[in-house]
Amino acid sequence: MNWISNYVRPRINSLFSRREVPENLWTKCPECGSMLFHRESTENLNVCTNCDHHMAITPRERFHALFDGGVFAEIAVPAPVDDPLHFKDQKKYPERMKAARKDTGEREAMLVAEGEIGRTPIVAAAQDFSFMAGSMGMYVGNAIIAAAERAVAAKRPLVLFSAAGGARMQEGILSLMQMPRTTVAVQMLKEAGLPYIVVLTHPTTGGVTASYAMLGDVHIAEPNALICFAGPRVIEQTIREKLPDGFQRAEYLLDHGMLDRVTHRKDMKHELVTILRMLTGQSPAVKGDLPKPDDTAKSETPATQTAKASATDTDKDTKQASPSKTEAPKA
Repeated sequence: MNWISNYVRPRINSLFSRREVPENLWTKCPECGSMLFHRESTENLNVCTNCDHHMAITPRERFHALFDGGVFAEIAVPAPVDDPLHFKDQKKYPERMKAARKDTGEREAMLVAEGEIGRTPIVAAAQDFSFMAGSMGMYVGNAIIAAAERAVAAKRPLVLFSAAGGARMQEGILSLMQMPRTTVAVQMLKEAGLPYIVVLTHPTTGGVTASYAMLGDVHIAEPNALICFAGPRVIEQTIREKLPDGFQRAEYLLDHGMLDRVTHRKDMKHELVTILRMLTGQSPAVKGDLPKPDDTAKSETPATQTAKASATDTDKDTKQASPSKTEAPKA
């Protein structure tokens, strides 16, 4: 037995060998570089616990946190024609779509659902930036129209979460046509007298900002979200001037009258419930499903109350039939 090869070498290898750690256990904050444990990040709605930076969140994760009990029903969206222009750059358009669906697990860049938030029925639509940068194609146009039609049919407000890099270049002019189509869908809501609230998340740019993302009755943004048509780098190269700090960020737009609110993601649900109930003429939301029961009767069921009433009547009859203990017997 060679103790060097059989014992010493394996021992040294075990000390210096690199342990493999699953990549999905930790997330690195792109703002401050802190390493966040995945469970802690999920519980905090993908907001950095160190610097409060709002990281990307998928529509499905957002809906689970937004709707009461995480319960919602998806709304079907008509599927458009695949690859209408037979577009090809470095890859074919169908290949890019296939890769995006595999990476995200979603069919397209927008999810539409309905449910209740704070006992307030709504229809919600959210863009997924991880799906081809949330680009606006024919499917996104169909999704917004489907959401507006469902909201009008059910007489519910529509809440839209935008996150996009602009129009989808692989669909050319057909993607730009979604700007007037979605504008008509928003007009349907206005004619029906239904609130339309837009929550702008990072980033919301391009043709999305030039259409449905800036047509809401109320505009709310997440902190430090980039909201613009042309990006700051393009503007700097065009005007050849240095832009001010925070230019085109949510706080800058709020100061200049482009937004109504800048709200933390953890406070978004409460903010939406308050605004929606105000716009629809409903009473303010209360915590809990039912009002607080009366303290004197909260532990009594109807059966208990009936039994107590019967016992009281029997006690009265017994007292009337039997003589009192202090009463002297008659001669």
